[in-house]
Amino acid sequence: MKHYVLSMYQPDGEPPGPEVLDPIMRDLGALEQEMRDAGVWVFSGALRPPAQAAVVRLKGGEAFTTDGPYTEGKEHIGGFTIIRAPDLDTALEWARKMATAVALLPIEVREFQG
Repeated sequence: MKHYVLSMYQPDGEPPGPEVLDPIMRDLGALEQEMRDAGVWVFSGALRPPAQAAVVRLKGGEAFTTDGPYTEGKEHIGGFTIIRAPDLDTALEWARKMATAVALLPIEVREFQG
């Protein structure tokens, strides 16, 4: 079985209000339970906003830490789910379900190496 990460991209800025976010969170919870029941779910997590990120770089043999995201952009990874799937087509089917649950936010699918 291969492992895939399904990364959810969301726009920068404040999250939507509860009237929008509550049904999304309910649908994501139901999808995670479906993944667990199917035996494909490994791990999920939501990430803090990119403004709360820190970046560590090595320069001249010394590690430096800076605030903020590594790249500037209009959207960022807001969360991810790691699944086990036999092939990319199966992983893409789970990503389609996730895109539906999160009101069609983009879901990037990538296979782990090795």
